[in-house]
Amino acid sequence: MILGLDVSTSITGATVVDKNGEILFCESWDTRNKKRFPTLWEKAAFIENKLKELKVRKGYTIEKVYVEESLQTFKSGFSSAKTLSTLSKFNGIVSFMCYKMFELSPEFIGASSARKLCGIKVERGRKAKEVVLQHLLDNESGFTIEYTRHGNPSAGSWDRADSIIIARAGLKKWQGGN
Repeated sequence: MILGLDVSTSITGATVVDKNGEILFCESWDTRNKKRFPTLWEKAAFIENKLKELKVRKGYTIEKVYVEESLQTFKSGFSSAKTLSTLSKFNGIVSFMCYKMFELSPEFIGASSARKLCGIKVERGRKAKEVVLQHLLDNESGFTIEYTRHGNPSAGSWDRADSIIIARAGLKKWQGGN
């Protein structure tokens, strides 16, 4: 089984797929509550418990772990140096927890590489997250999302979608697709 993670300090997406690419588990883990998770360490402890649930309670035998590579460059209006640094730290913490928990070295996949491996093409001018979400809604019968009262995808939808793409891309890499 493959574990695909879209790690974030706000909401982390996690998907487990089998060797046929069938989704066995797909959740988003919300750590935005500043009272419950005042520091990176409380967030990390929460994610660690969720990973333990996958291994112990759900009994998944994880054979490979793939993590979306954290953002490496500034995007105008999106990321400050502090944000990129914090995200990289958290990505490293979660990756190390996976290494310890599953006794596997996580592999990192960039978002655009993962989309390409999954056959998802983002046309110029379109938002990649929207294209991925629509692709899954159109092609994945078990993938559903809820919407806010304003018609936007609810929190965690993007993260679950991204973790599916990371897991499926990881599976393709593992099976020799690249």
